[in-house]
Amino acid sequence: MTDLLNENFPYADNILAGRTALVCGASKGIGRASALMLARAGARVIACARSAEVLDELIGELHGSGHEALVLDLEDVEAVRETVLGLGVVEIVINNAGGPPGGPLLGNNLDEFEGPFARHLHAAHTIAQILAPRMATVGYGRIVNIISTSVREPIDNIGLSNTLRGAMASWSKSLSRELDPCVTINNIMPGFTDTDRLGSLAGSISERTGKTVDEVRKEWMDSVPIQRLVDPMETAAAVTFLCLPSSGAIRGVSLAVDGGRMRSI
Repeated sequence: MTDLLNENFPYADNILAGRTALVCGASKGIGRASALMLARAGARVIACARSAEVLDELIGELHGSGHEALVLDLEDVEAVRETVLGLGVVEIVINNAGGPPGGPLLGNNLDEFEGPFARHLHAAHTIAQILAPRMATVGYGRIVNIISTSVREPIDNIGLSNTLRGAMASWSKSLSRELDPCVTINNIMPGFTDTDRLGSLAGSISERTGKTVDEVRKEWMDSVPIQRLVDPMETAAAVTFLCLPSSGAIRGVSLAVDGGRMRSI
């Protein structure tokens, strides 16, 4: 899907020029694709992840100039607070982080909830508390959370992730009623997307069921009307759409980018 960043780029060049975007979890997958797409749309990107080496590589690939690498562990909420306080005005925030390991929900101890909730819900809330008022002062703000289709249709064997994503969706919807009129918050619900996370999940299912990884992936693709995995760039195109000036009336929604996998309306 590299053509989405080139001849078939779906948005006008520099439509987000003059805007700064903080992209969390930018080292790989949907976060990385979102950083690439937002930069292609003209935004200055602050790419956030734990690996300096991977971020430096990403910065070299971003369209335009002025981009910044930000090494940060989202589970360290106090470090998140201190770092974000020093960023100045950021008009676009992409809340994205790796999901927790799979497994039955009853197998999770309470302490296993702490890390995932910190790097997702607690980090996102901290970032919003600091940056949303600044967005209001400049008259423009877009917050997009990367969650999951499990918000509507829980997925077997990832109970902790299902719980976390539901909390994020409820937090986002509640906040959409409180934010300044010029600041929107929305969710993207990815389906089966071609990322390292999905590969890891396929491996765990293979170990649990005895099926090969190829068999697991084939079952996934057979259940999706487009009969393939979603490319992260396709998800990033939807993320970017929600960040555009023309998307200001879209507020508090959860948009599925799942190839039609979900059966619910």
